[in-house]
Amino acid sequence: MFKKILLLFILIFLVGCKATKPVIITTKKVPVKPKSQVVNTTKKANIAKPLYTKPVKQEQNNQETEVIVSTSKTVVTNEVIKAYVSQFKDIAMGNMKNYGIPASIILAQGILESGAGVGDLAISANNHFGIKCHEGWTGESVRHDDDSDQECFRKYNNPSESFKDHAIFLTGRSRYAKLFALQKGDYKAWARGLRTAGYATDPRYPDKLISYIERYNLHQYDNQVLDLNYVSNEKQLVEELTLETKKSKSEDLALYEVQKGDTFYSISKKFNLMVDELKRINNLSNNILSIGQKLIVK
Repeated sequence: MFKKILLLFILIFLVGCKATKPVIITTKKVPVKPKSQVVNTTKKANIAKPLYTKPVKQEQNNQETEVIVSTSKTVVTNEVIKAYVSQFKDIAMGNMKNYGIPASIILAQGILESGAGVGDLAISANNHFGIKCHEGWTGESVRHDDDSDQECFRKYNNPSESFKDHAIFLTGRSRYAKLFALQKGDYKAWARGLRTAGYATDPRYPDKLISYIERYNLHQYDNQVLDLNYVSNEKQLVEELTLETKKSKSEDLALYEVQKGDTFYSISKKFNLMVDELKRINNLSNNILSIGQKLIVK
């Protein structure tokens, strides 16, 4: 009986073990699938990841740029400045001959005051030297913010009028008289003298002018006038005498030095001459006079 019970117990145990899945314990590592092969089926927004790029210096057409601050703030390239010099160098040299202002100073002031011709005043009023209306100005004008809001600035029909008025402005005011005692080739003294005389309030004004002159070799135009074409007024008059005057070289020439406010008409009346005769004997074809200029009046 006991044996039957024992056999029955063994039979039940064997049936129970057959129904249970065996568990295998191992130390072998299971290979993990590489991340690059893992497919993420979750849909995401199409947002590009921003990339870091090293800052690069910005230039216009591979040209260096600079900021000119005068009556307005202007960003220009060196090619714009060179084009400005090329356009107005002949006018500057002509004014140097007629009025005694160094061409380099004229060009440097024009670059600085007009933003090389692309500043607000240069575009809207052809004003290349930042000259304000001042007392006695009867021409056109524009309003522009400068030291104060909406100040009055002179307006011209074209840039050449601005260059001429700049020369008249300097030669016609006593505060600039000391400048004309300086050597015409000494652009550094002229740059400092303009600041001292009150042309600009910026204490760095002379340094800015000198910088433009030296960077763009503007002094070469002074040399062209001084070395090749420039002669004193008296010598120029003698060299340009008409044939009629040359025939009477033995006679003493009567010379008159132009004063502030003089015109061809007032001078001709003073010496009992016709205006055309006065121009003819001095070999002059325009109406430009400069203070200190000497005229033959017979």
